[in-house]
Amino acid sequence: MNVCSAIELERRALPAALAARFRRVRARTETLIGGLTAEDLVVQSMPDASPAKWHLAHTTWFFEAFVLAPRGSVPWRSEWLPLFNSYYEALGARHARSERGLLTRPTIEEVLEYRRVVDARIVALIERGADAEIAQAIELGLQHEQQHQELLVTDVKHLLFRNPLAPAWRAPAPRAPAGPAPELAFVEEEEGRAAIGALEEGFAFDNERPRHTVWIAPFALARRPVTNAEYLAFVEAGGYRDSALWLSDGWATVQSDQWEAPLYWRRTQSGWEQFTVRGYQPLAPAEPVCHISYYEADAYARWVSMRLPTEAEWELVAAPREWRGSFANDDTLHPRALERESFGGSVWEWTASSYLPYPGFKPLPGAAGEYNGKFMSGQMVLRGGSCATPREHVRATYRNFFPPHARWQFSGLRLARDIA
Repeated sequence: MNVCSAIELERRALPAALAARFRRVRARTETLIGGLTAEDLVVQSMPDASPAKWHLAHTTWFFEAFVLAPRGSVPWRSEWLPLFNSYYEALGARHARSERGLLTRPTIEEVLEYRRVVDARIVALIERGADAEIAQAIELGLQHEQQHQELLVTDVKHLLFRNPLAPAWRAPAPRAPAGPAPELAFVEEEEGRAAIGALEEGFAFDNERPRHTVWIAPFALARRPVTNAEYLAFVEAGGYRDSALWLSDGWATVQSDQWEAPLYWRRTQSGWEQFTVRGYQPLAPAEPVCHISYYEADAYARWVSMRLPTEAEWELVAAPREWRGSFANDDTLHPRALERESFGGSVWEWTASSYLPYPGFKPLPGAAGEYNGKFMSGQMVLRGGSCATPREHVRATYRNFFPPHARWQFSGLRLARDIA
């Protein structure tokens, strides 16, 4: 084969691979809503969450707004644009986030048709020959969709939890007996310089760049997250009643919201249970604790005389290691019991780092610049991914972020300590 033939084959293969990836990611979102009724898809359980139907429509709107519209495509339903614009001021009017649950129309059937129409337009655009700019815009849309796949899971779980019947979304599944979690051990790192952040090659969100050098003091990082059994000891020792363990805002939240344990936990006559996508199940001691806020993670770390890692410390240790946690790919949508060293997946891990721009940060041009940078205030960074995150979506440099009181996401913690 001559060089020209090889280049031509590559030119044809790239659009085919992109179209296949586009179809696969989009199909996964619709697969996720299996087992849900039309009523389940439209209700909003709290202002921070969104109805599943809105997620289906918003991710489609994103492809219309960022891929098709800049290339002259006429919106399929122009009157829908404000309904499904999340927070992009540059792209026009927006329906109030807290009122997304009022959107009984368009119907789920109309939203699914919307997805089919836009999907066909995107695939046709790819097949006509997607240049680098189009491919990059589509990839951003796919990464955005994978974020919303995780949000759809967490939002539906919270919705069903708020129902007094505590209905299961997925059918009950047997849980393999799990032994105790491995003994808590630590990775020790010496003082020195470390490079963190994404390289220029490959996809990364703008908030992961530029790669830069930081100075690391000697520290140790746990080889696994904190477990349910370990956190339960904190609960039963009165951790939620000891103001000395809590940040001021955290203690105020504990009192105002009457927190006594992680979200989805409840004490019964037979012991502690936690709400899952399969309904209430006995609390599994060796599973990583999840659905805790930054405030709770910080208080627990204080209780054991340790601390949360910075995001730089977390990335330095986790980047070169094999990631063995559970991800959305296995479709359990619940963290597995820990059996050995575990980095990545299972639960997002709170860090001690505020969500701020890296030195030299530059947001993406145009409306896409509103994607991350405008939220760099009042949020904390989480690392690693969760059991609701697609494995191919997350990486060691990925910076998730939520306000410190948030706990409906699959969020847990990993301990760190200083080395004298």
